[in-house]
Amino acid sequence: MALDDTKHSATEARLASMVVPDVGCTSEARQEALARLRSMGLPHRRDEYWKFTRPDTLVQPEPPQAALFDDGEAPVFDSFDRLKIVFVDGMFDPELSDDLTLEGVVIDRLEDVCCSTEHWAEDFYGTLEAAGQVPVDRPLAALNTAYAGDGVTIRVTGRPSKPINLIYTHEATASDVFLHHVVRVEEGACATILENGPAAARFNNCMEVDVADGGTLHVVRAQGRDHERRAVTNLFARLGRESVFKCFTLTANGVLTRNECVVTLTGDDAVAHVAGAAMGDGDFHQDDTVFITHDAERCESRQVFKKVLSNGAVGVFQGKILVKPGAQKTDGYQISQSMLLDGDSEFLVKPELEIYADDVACSHGSTSGAIDEDALYYLRARGLPKDIATDLLTLAFVAEAVEEIEDDALREEINGQLATWLDWRKG
Repeated sequence: MALDDTKHSATEARLASMVVPDVGCTSEARQEALARLRSMGLPHRRDEYWKFTRPDTLVQPEPPQAALFDDGEAPVFDSFDRLKIVFVDGMFDPELSDDLTLEGVVIDRLEDVCCSTEHWAEDFYGTLEAAGQVPVDRPLAALNTAYAGDGVTIRVTGRPSKPINLIYTHEATASDVFLHHVVRVEEGACATILENGPAAARFNNCMEVDVADGGTLHVVRAQGRDHERRAVTNLFARLGRESVFKCFTLTANGVLTRNECVVTLTGDDAVAHVAGAAMGDGDFHQDDTVFITHDAERCESRQVFKKVLSNGAVGVFQGKILVKPGAQKTDGYQISQSMLLDGDSEFLVKPELEIYADDVACSHGSTSGAIDEDALYYLRARGLPKDIATDLLTLAFVAEAVEEIEDDALREEINGQLATWLDWRKG
């Protein structure tokens, strides 16, 4: 079907000043992604999956300005022993990064993929993004595959002794960054990937993850308190037999953040947990859009999202569980909840179940409301000031999502970041 004039014009205006990077072996995948993008067009508010989030500033030709933000706090994960991979305004910085050698894992820059013979990522780049375009168009992911200027490939062959930390720093007020990472977890291997940092004035990040039979990957992301960040992230994961994929995202402030996660369970007895906590104040719009497909037997999926919103902030959750024919014994669970700290904030929700198997246990639920006044009264009656009591109830509210982080130290770090946000909000 031909694009309408509005989408066609907006798409061509965005692409007019952009050049597809000439990166050898990924050139064919990039051209295919560009063709997909032109056929579907950039997102518009009239699109079903964008009706709650205005994509205008994500697709306009010039990126909005974003002031540099430094609140004086140490960056998240700084207390951890981890392998650091640093990008400054979208470019890998070898001086700020650690040596990319670590037992049990092979890491290369995306631009170095073609410098070695038969690199595993040559035929992988863009494949999960392309598959994830059905049944829902994800044009900003296709835009990323076509134009990403940097990124890393990560092949996990064993059990690295420490996590891999992708750090995104922001030094230009008008930076427009595309990063694309591809991750392969081999059979029986296990790793943790951390992501954090403001990244850019406008940030488009894509990660493709393939977890082989018996493999395990944990991803923990912290999207920080910089006020003017605009970002869209796309995470595509494919899971083999008895594999495990768990992802948690903390979003605290930022003008506009859209996190899309597309997971396909293709092997029997696979497990996928996707969770997030968002805390926003004022001019804050945060959107979690998740699509999990069960295409094998006895698989488990969890979607757990909690949002705390104040002073007119907006939270969005769109989550779907699709159970294909033959995916018997599926166990799918989805919960999305918000705590609205005033009458001006909004929580917009679209939960979905689509089931074509008859022996499944699937459920979803969504609630939205104010802080529990009875619980607040109980705490204050025992001598706690109102602000401390409110903070304790807020942390208790998001705890179900944070508990999805298996590592105790990482869970404690995220709880610390949540407490820091609460202190910052009070001024």
